[in-house]
Amino acid sequence: MLEFRKSIKTFYLSITAITTLVIIVFIVMYLYGDYFKIEHSGLKRIYFVDNISESHKLAIDSFNKLNKGRIEVVPIDLPFEKFSTNERKELLIRYLRSGSDKIDLFSVDQIWVPRFAKWTEPLGKYFTDSQKKQILDEAMATCYSEGELVAMPLYFDIGILYYNSKILKKLPDYEKIKNELDNFITWEKFIALGQKLKSSGNPFYVFPSDDYEGLMCSFVEMLESENEKLFVSDTVRLNTKGAEKALQLLVDLVNRYRLSPRQITDFREYESYSHFVNNQDIFMRGWPGFYKWYKNNIEDKDVSGIYKTAPIPHFQNGRPASIIGGWNLMMSRNSTKKNEVVEFIKFLQSYEVQRSFYEIGGNLPVLRSIYSDSTFMNKYPELKFYTKVFNSGVHRPFSEKYTKCSDIIASYLNLAIQKKISIKKALSEAQRISNSGDFFIK
Repeated sequence: MLEFRKSIKTFYLSITAITTLVIIVFIVMYLYGDYFKIEHSGLKRIYFVDNISESHKLAIDSFNKLNKGRIEVVPIDLPFEKFSTNERKELLIRYLRSGSDKIDLFSVDQIWVPRFAKWTEPLGKYFTDSQKKQILDEAMATCYSEGELVAMPLYFDIGILYYNSKILKKLPDYEKIKNELDNFITWEKFIALGQKLKSSGNPFYVFPSDDYEGLMCSFVEMLESENEKLFVSDTVRLNTKGAEKALQLLVDLVNRYRLSPRQITDFREYESYSHFVNNQDIFMRGWPGFYKWYKNNIEDKDVSGIYKTAPIPHFQNGRPASIIGGWNLMMSRNSTKKNEVVEFIKFLQSYEVQRSFYEIGGNLPVLRSIYSDSTFMNKYPELKFYTKVFNSGVHRPFSEKYTKCSDIIASYLNLAIQKKISIKKALSEAQRISNSGDFFIK
């Protein structure tokens, strides 16, 4: 009955989300009148779907001023606070399937690129080799599907560990602990530290564990730490010791060691951030945008001196592994303003805009020249830390099938963490359904 209720709830949430996107587009059309028609004046309007942050708004305003009377970007906002990454994916897929030309440009989680390639315009003819070389290799590698360039990077992400230094500094061996954290602490030592700190009364570790892509990031990091792959060719492989060890740890952090609160099974990124701050948690898995989230939602001040960063833990005898994430730009195949869209993409990848995205939004730049700018790097020394973590960065599988299977796998991982299903059952069912192609409803 509980699972049935959850399925019904998910169904209605999906319907609500789709309806919301339709309403957003309708409102844009209503407010801007004939914007979707080609104007006789020669003005071309580009409709751009993304989480429209302050840095987005500044970039769009700047571009529109530079191109006044010629090109105008009209943003359609799908905020992260209201739409999960999975919901955004499904909304965009449903809209693009309709064949409409009402959306010209949209951003996608880099792992979705193969899934969206069929609805998007190949970009190879619009970008020279020298222009592509200006972008970091790790970012460009996420923009191809079947050898064809179908996207361009907007910004980077990397999974990292945050910790409350005010709490840890109370320990007599803080410097030793900090050194271990800075140099890729193992999960085994991390758990031992958690047992030692139980008496403090502070929750030890919070990580997003709702049944969505954020949970997959933690799982894939652990798999990669064991040098195992989620996919073999195009087949999901979860009946392995590495997969069992990874899920066992996720389950044990909550249920055996009790280092993570049970409610994290309903947490996505922002719920984790909020719990970390409001409950004086000691550690949290997050992304580089946490500091900007704090300024926007808690208090407008720099808290990097309190909440410090470290690489994600890894298994003893394994290797460090942090998920490389980020968002890429894709152009609708049905857009009637392709040259203007490409012009806007290149503007978003310019030095000034990439710098602004980091300074205002906390989004890691994809432009190579920023990381060789000693003045900028000295101004933001944390970028050197991110560069260090990039060296242990790993990607989720680049496969159209992954974006379908990840929903299935995340759902079963979440059930296992909740102790509603055994670890072996969760992995075997996730593998069976993923490889069978059976219809799946959460």
